[in-house]
Amino acid sequence: MMILILSKVRPGLRGRLTRWLVQPQSGVYLGHPSARIRERLWALVCEEIDTRGGSAILIAPTPTEQGYSVETRGQTPKDFVDFDGLTLPKTRKKAS
Repeated sequence: MMILILSKVRPGLRGRLTRWLVQPQSGVYLGHPSARIRERLWALVCEEIDTRGGSAILIAPTPTEQGYSVETRGQTPKDFVDFDGLTLPKTRKKAS
């Protein structure tokens, strides 16, 4: 199952995502698209984030020990780092 979490994106992008994914809560999308569709949706989200701002987190199934991978775009509250084959969240330090 793919999980996509968006914040501060325009309604047009949200509408395009609902063609492929279910939106159980505002900004959260779930679904089982094929790998090709998932890649195209992520490219669409990345293009939106790069040009208009906002943030996105994609959690998708992969053949790893954890069974999923995490990708981020924009200003997310956490970074995800690879630690010995495991994806772990890392809190960003606040600027002084």
